Amino acid sequence: MIFQRRSWLARLVALAVLAGLASAASAQAAVQTLARLNFIQHCSGCHGRDGSGAPSKGVPSMRGALGDFLMLKGGREFIVQVPGVMNSPLGDSDIATLMNWLLPLVSAPTMPRDFVPYNADEIARLRQSRPHDVPAARRKLLQQAHDLGLALGAEFGP
Repeated sequence: MIFQRRSWLARLVALAVLAGLASAASAQAAVQTLARLNFIQHCSGCHGRDGSGAPSKGVPSMRGALGDFLMLKGGREFIVQVPGVMNSPLGDSDIATLMNWLLPLVSAPTMPRDFVPYNADEIARLRQSRPHDVPAARRKLLQQAHDLGLALGAEFGP
């Protein structure tokens, strides 16, 4: 009789744990879905659904490149201070979630192993300190990438 109660209790605990895991997985899936929908609505018009952009029209490909920006002094800041991100109607938390979803999707091989996810506070701070001259900031970062031997190239413009 005691064995049957313990067995029943163990099953109940196991079900509760599985329900919690399923709930957490479901919540994570919802966050990922929202990030993907925000990308489609707010970014894909210029960057394309796969992040490949239109380099011949001045819209750089993000594929394989965003991770390299994370290696540069000021690069982490720059990729969320470009006009498309800064002028987005999305809230700081949504932008952080979008960036944390996007980076491994389009640049997993070039992301630093010690990548720290963006958070809403960081995005809010960066929105208050935009570069005055985005093309000049980009040129400086591209020079830094070149000096470090990173493969960021002409698709990012002059």
